[in-house]
Amino acid sequence: MKSHQNKLEFRNFRPQTMASAFGGLMKIFGARASGSDLSENWETIIGSDISKITKLRGIKQNADKKFNITIMASAPAFALQLSYQKNEIANRINKYFGYSAVGRITIKK
Repeated sequence: MKSHQNKLEFRNFRPQTMASAFGGLMKIFGARASGSDLSENWETIIGSDISKITKLRGIKQNADKKFNITIMASAPAFALQLSYQKNEIANRINKYFGYSAVGRITIKK
């Protein structure tokens, strides 16, 4: 009985959020369809060149299952650059999800 209590007293892991736990399972099975997956893997999806100058500020999924994405530029000068790269950003996200997942991209300064 004492060994059972010792196992409960010591944790070998930290609690996880549901999104991170299911995101890992979804990745194993190859399904990607959530905003949490997008935010968790932002640098991998977008690439280091764009992720260095951006922060993902908001993700909203519409009724048609497309994402409206809000991106914050790290400096006002980068906002103009990012506005020219909207199609490239959308293509990278769509490629990651495997379907046309992006509805609209908004760039904030």
